[in-house]
Amino acid sequence: MQPRDLSAHGVYRAGRGIEEVARELDVDPDDLVKLASNENMYGPSPAAVEAIRSSAEQMHSYPKASHADLVDRLADRWGLAPEQVWLGNGGDGVLDYFARAMLEPGDAVLVPAPGFAYYPMSARFHHGTIREYTLSKADDFEQTAETVLEAYDGERIVYLTTPHNPTGTEIGNDDVAEIADRTDEETLVLVDEAYGEFTDATSARALVDERDDVAVLRTFSKAYGLAGVRLGYGFVPEEWADAYARINTPFAASELACRAGLAALDDDEHVEKTVETARWAREYYHEHLDARTWESGGNFVLAEVGDAEAVADAAQRDGVIVRDCGSFGLPECVRITCGTREDAKTAVEVVNGVLD
Repeated sequence: MQPRDLSAHGVYRAGRGIEEVARELDVDPDDLVKLASNENMYGPSPAAVEAIRSSAEQMHSYPKASHADLVDRLADRWGLAPEQVWLGNGGDGVLDYFARAMLEPGDAVLVPAPGFAYYPMSARFHHGTIREYTLSKADDFEQTAETVLEAYDGERIVYLTTPHNPTGTEIGNDDVAEIADRTDEETLVLVDEAYGEFTDATSARALVDERDDVAVLRTFSKAYGLAGVRLGYGFVPEEWADAYARINTPFAASELACRAGLAALDDDEHVEKTVETARWAREYYHEHLDARTWESGGNFVLAEVGDAEAVADAAQRDGVIVRDCGSFGLPECVRITCGTREDAKTAVEVVNGVLD
């Protein structure tokens, strides 16, 4: 007996963790700075940590009430009906929900290249096929309606990422609306705003009120620092919001995750400090790295360093873990997460030292 043919499926390559690298190099984990996974440089919201501790004795219960409470809070915050908020096990869990709700076997999706590996992975899990549109380094990875529409050929889902991972570029709502206008009535334009808190750009959420073919993805992993508990959510048009009840994995957003999310939503100080520091670090990288960088709306910067694998390997031996972007199809680039001011300065010193 064998699984079904998975030869066309990709493998998600996560950024290397501190413990993994520390064991490999036989060093103290405290001597390493991890700037490879776009995690929150200040850790989780302290309010969320306390909520998890105080909720521990409720772990025997399914998260029905906490799930409903969090949906209501998000709906109120974003001006939506509760049924328009789809909670999931991280942003990738919400991507799976969209694939479940939209794809018939053989349906095609359109994904960016370079881009987040889980877009095509999720589609393939649900028996979809993959086509790509290219964000060209020669054009500074610019995202426009034409960039997408030139590659469009009737796909069921079009994935947009703003700010884009790993480049940091953004696409405006006018372009999103144009893509939705010029694609088929049965095409969903899915706008991934996982890094949305770090940019001044306006969310595509308003388009969800105006049309039935645009949805938005958000997450608690980045600005709220809850990557480890896995909590994401989507905004969907009211016309088909009830599909969630038919495709939702039972209790995929755990009790711990929902309680942490509720507490994190009240912790404005943590988010503001996180965002302000990320913006400072972005500018510091742009000004001080001895490498070409691209303007970024996220909590990271892409840098062209030549041999990214060699640079990332040398940097981690000097105590800083950065992301080799070879898995994104950019073997000449590394992605550096915005750390604290101290971490950012250390990263620049180490990477510049390697480049010298």
